Amino acid sequence: MAQVQYAPPAARPAAVQSVLAPPEGPTLPLSQLAPEAALRRLELAIVRRLEGFLQGDHLGLLPGPGSDLNDARIYVPGQDDVRRMDWAVTARTTVPHVRDTVADRELEVWALLDVTPSMNWGTGGVTKRDLGIAAIATIGFLSQQMGDRFGGLVMRPSGLRHIPARAGRTALYALLRSMLTEPIVPDETAGVMDLPQGIDQMARTQRRRGLRLVVSDFLTPGDIELDPQAEPVWERPLRRLAVRNQVICVETLDRHEVDFPDVGDILIRDPETDFERYVNTSDDDARLRMNAAAAAQRERIRVALRRAGCAHIQLRTDRDWVQDIARFVLAYRRVAGALHRPPRGHSQ
Repeated sequence: MAQVQYAPPAARPAAVQSVLAPPEGPTLPLSQLAPEAALRRLELAIVRRLEGFLQGDHLGLLPGPGSDLNDARIYVPGQDDVRRMDWAVTARTTVPHVRDTVADRELEVWALLDVTPSMNWGTGGVTKRDLGIAAIATIGFLSQQMGDRFGGLVMRPSGLRHIPARAGRTALYALLRSMLTEPIVPDETAGVMDLPQGIDQMARTQRRRGLRLVVSDFLTPGDIELDPQAEPVWERPLRRLAVRNQVICVETLDRHEVDFPDVGDILIRDPETDFERYVNTSDDDARLRMNAAAAAQRERIRVALRRAGCAHIQLRTDRDWVQDIARFVLAYRRVAGALHRPPRGHSQ
């Protein structure tokens, strides 16, 4: 009897490998996460109030020690430094005025990475989980300036893993390496941690204002609601997080989650529950219904993120994530101020 030779996992095509077996390790090397040369001329707009102890490179929204001039106001004897006297305004008004400066602050970025079993899927050569890490790397390099710190939270079903925030490129590379080597969560792993609890814990434990990244596919096990006006369970925690912070949500998805291929009878299985069903994808009507349901599901996510006041980046495993994020950053500056305006009754 002839023996059947099986190719090792690394030699199989990415689409076949992702269907036949769950990933055993990272599908992207650390060196390919974010090409720094392509990002040098881009800068992520920071429009929310920052809190810090260092003189950083980000313009704050409150008066304080800094090099950028703000409004002029009347001089208060005994409180104001005469070296900040604005002689031009004083001459025009004949009343002594001083010129305030705006405090420059360092930025503290925290990224919440969802590594639940639904993130292990990917047919474009990279899993959704590793695509999310690539997004964290890209935004990390875009937002890092003098004194900025970057920290991470890895959300598993069993709980959150905390990676302390540190400054510098070396610390960012260490964080990315730690995320890449995080063990793969097996399918149907039970636990108490879900996305709403992960967002709530990030808001409670990281009190300093700054930039927050939430990286997930935003799929809730057992949620079959397709009405875009229905509120997902994670929307309310995101709203609370966005009151004090600038929030960017990175949605990762695979092409075959929204465009089912014609491959005959296939078994559709939820990696986080015991749901299984055979579907004939050669049936045009069945495929159209599945595609319509997937499109409605993604539209609901988009609408909910906008209601929560969060920026939204959608990345796909079959596309260049660097180009998608660069396109987002170039368009983001025009709408960032309005998007991150806090709800009425809250101050920045």
